[in-house]
Amino acid sequence: MKLNSLSPTPGSRKSRRRVGRGASAGQGKTCGRGVKGQHARKGGYHKVGFEGGQMPLQRRLPKSGFRSPIARTVAEVRLSELAKIAGETVDLDALKHANVVPAGTLRARIVASGGIERAVVIKGVHVTKGARAAIEAAGGRIEA
Repeated sequence: MKLNSLSPTPGSRKSRRRVGRGASAGQGKTCGRGVKGQHARKGGYHKVGFEGGQMPLQRRLPKSGFRSPIARTVAEVRLSELAKIAGETVDLDALKHANVVPAGTLRARIVASGGIERAVVIKGVHVTKGARAAIEAAGGRIEA
């Protein structure tokens, strides 16, 4: 077999339609474009979604939803998740290292969900009132 001898299987490729070659050819005169109008013209253009002046579907439907750009950079941490962190100091780097928060997190907040048994030192992470009380009750402290 040689590359120059390769050809498609007979019948697998249709021959192109030759338009404007008389009525008997099936695509004579207007060549399948109909009569007059924007689509009959050469270079007829309209926007994607244009419906001839009718209000387009994407504008008829109501707008909904909101995706906060800040939500991707802020994470909540439960008290029970602090047990995963090795060492007694809890800061943003320690939370990321223990895979408690995503790597792209810029700010974290510890919320009072679950419990904490061991004493930890919180640095540079926001703590809610309930979480603060639970951490201090377990013998830990919060540093600014």
